[in-house]
Amino acid sequence: MDRMYEPSTEAFLAAYRAAGMPRVSSGSPEEARQRLTAMRQARPNTPEMVHVEDVLIHSGDSEIRGRIYVPQADCRATVVYLHGGGWVVGDLDTSDYAVRHFAQKTGARVVSVEYRLAPEHPFPAALEDAVAGLRWTADFIRRTVAAPHPLFIGGDSAGANLATVACLRARDGGGPDIAGQILIYPVVDCDFTTGSYAEYETAEPLCSADMRWFWALYEKDEARRTSPDASPLRAELSALPPAFIATAEHDPLCDEGKAYAEKLARSGVPVRHEHYVGTVHGFFSMPDVIVPAQTLLTRCAEFISALTPGD
Repeated sequence: MDRMYEPSTEAFLAAYRAAGMPRVSSGSPEEARQRLTAMRQARPNTPEMVHVEDVLIHSGDSEIRGRIYVPQADCRATVVYLHGGGWVVGDLDTSDYAVRHFAQKTGARVVSVEYRLAPEHPFPAALEDAVAGLRWTADFIRRTVAAPHPLFIGGDSAGANLATVACLRARDGGGPDIAGQILIYPVVDCDFTTGSYAEYETAEPLCSADMRWFWALYEKDEARRTSPDASPLRAELSALPPAFIATAEHDPLCDEGKAYAEKLARSGVPVRHEHYVGTVHGFFSMPDVIVPAQTLLTRCAEFISALTPGD
């Protein structure tokens, strides 16, 4: 099938194919993690931050890592960020580059949360860690910031899935208050029959088979996958924080991201949905390579600014 790509995306895909990168689902989770780590090592620790600090966060009986990024002296908002990777790959270090760009562009303090990964820690371990990270950050703000200071939550792909459900948990469990949610090509349903799953069955760098592999490792029980805690598109969505949602055209997740934006709007939640034509899943993490990622970062900054007192 001939597909039309945005020029910088087309150049990325040409390099990706030339490198002979295997499908993420073609090997074991450990092999996928090793490949991602190797890719991360090729990138510098930039942009520079005013301050970066690693912290420990208690999540039930577990202890997980977090990393605080402070891009400037006066941060008027804080964002809890949850990395992508299908709940199976990714960590603080592999997401460091993207988070630094996000912090620099938005001017917000960012707390990146390293949730436990499947299959060693299947559903709902990652979700519990995301909620713990959100609550830790809210407490951190109460202890360290005197002025009114909005708290946001966001993530990409599987991280966006965790962010959506953390918002549901906060709504139903007495907080904390969340000013807005930033969802980059979110996983919001376990339905593999959508039009974009069919159209992008063989897409790169993420194909439909990769997503089936991720889901099988995250939650083996197909019935449990339909829980709103795993598939938030099936949840009741009223009274949630305002949302910014980005979708990529050549992405199996495209249709469910659009459906989530539409359902939020029908539920009375303010939504801004940006659809990036000619792009692929993962482009947000490559602002130095794929030009539309810079536009997306700007839109994230605008969303945060519009919901931040004094901006």
